[in-house]
Amino acid sequence: MRATFFLMLGLVSLGANAQTYAAGQIWTYKTRPGEEASRVHIVKFEDMPRGDRIFHIYVDNLKMRSVLEPNAMQTVLPHAPVSKKTLDESVIQLQGVEEQLPDISEGYKFWREAYDAGVGGVFTIPVADIVDFVEQVVSGQMKPSKHE
Repeated sequence: MRATFFLMLGLVSLGANAQTYAAGQIWTYKTRPGEEASRVHIVKFEDMPRGDRIFHIYVDNLKMRSVLEPNAMQTVLPHAPVSKKTLDESVIQLQGVEEQLPDISEGYKFWREAYDAGVGGVFTIPVADIVDFVEQVVSGQMKPSKHE
């Protein structure tokens, strides 16, 4: 009887922690230090032929160094394809839903061409780690491989 109670309690807890993600949602997330105002915008999601569910996000209010803007900070990550695992490990609280979605079309187009060619992937690491990775690339500290 006692074991059944704890099993049921565990199932209820799992259900309460499960998130349903949808296009238009804006989430707080576990940010890098100094970027607490940053938010994850879920712009689109799709189920791919390989069985992947991919979420396409836009991240705002960042402070990334960039060789493109040497005297300023890049403040947005205009597109990142991520897994549900990434969202589960990153988001904290739903802040709202927006009807006017950020434009991710340029980044999505390049990613989709690479994905369809079998060389584009999906991030499975937390959003803050994605921001770190992208910052290293755009600041010239790291060269991306042709498979990323």
